[in-house]
Amino acid sequence: MKRPAKKSATDRSFVVALARGLEVLRAFGPNDGLLGNQELAARTKLPKPTISRLTYTLTKLGYLTQVPRFEKYQLAPAAMSLGYAAVANLGLRHLSQPFRDELMQQTGGAVAVGARDRLSMIYVGQARSSLTVGVQLDVGSRIPIATTAMGRAYLCALPNEERAILMREMREHYGSRWPRIKEGIERSEEMVEKRGFAISVGEWQDDVHAAGVAMTLNDGTGTYAFNCGAPAFRFTEERLINDIGPRLVAMVRKIEAALGGVAAPQPRKSDNKRTKGGKVARVVEGIR
Repeated sequence: MKRPAKKSATDRSFVVALARGLEVLRAFGPNDGLLGNQELAARTKLPKPTISRLTYTLTKLGYLTQVPRFEKYQLAPAAMSLGYAAVANLGLRHLSQPFRDELMQQTGGAVAVGARDRLSMIYVGQARSSLTVGVQLDVGSRIPIATTAMGRAYLCALPNEERAILMREMREHYGSRWPRIKEGIERSEEMVEKRGFAISVGEWQDDVHAAGVAMTLNDGTGTYAFNCGAPAFRFTEERLINDIGPRLVAMVRKIEAALGGVAAPQPRKSDNKRTKGGKVARVVEGIR
């Protein structure tokens, strides 16, 4: 996790103390339970004395609860209320719910909508059934942009400059794994160009296959992405390409019409000439 203090050198409006406090809250994951100052310092890369002051302040403000017996902290209801307020005010989440439910019933897959959070996509809406027991994700779950269908679809929908910045950040983050991940991103861009959706076939988790489609709203709130996924034995690669992907594209088109948004680009005709590797591949080429 990057230290927000780095920004202060170039941005005089940036409040470092506030950013550090938020970094502490972000350090808590869905399955963490209790975290101590030492663990928080390791996750945020902030000095332990700074962490001690931040956890004290956040406890006083009601965002953390201290458990003296273990000398650790957990998120308090006040912190949860922030996330709930954010989700509750997402119009896309509410309007897309019946469409996601319908696709879930048609395909037997889990259908979610997500938005970017750094190098991840975070679920803001999820529809799933008993048939998707192998996909244990819910609202608030994070998945990587680089190796998932939702993340790759989102990446392909970004403007060139924003995409290039994100690609550089991922290259730095993944290090020696980047060349292989980059190849997967290039394949996804080609599929988005040709078919309108991206797929991930065991590239994130071996037993999870999914298709993804992005949509950019025209109200300035940014780009979101949808996915439809299931255990690998239910969604084979062939089914993703010939059935799930096209259904997901059709669903996003319906949501686009209802919201007045701008969906991801339509698939191009096969006789159109294009540079090998596509737009994302050309961006990747410049940041190898």
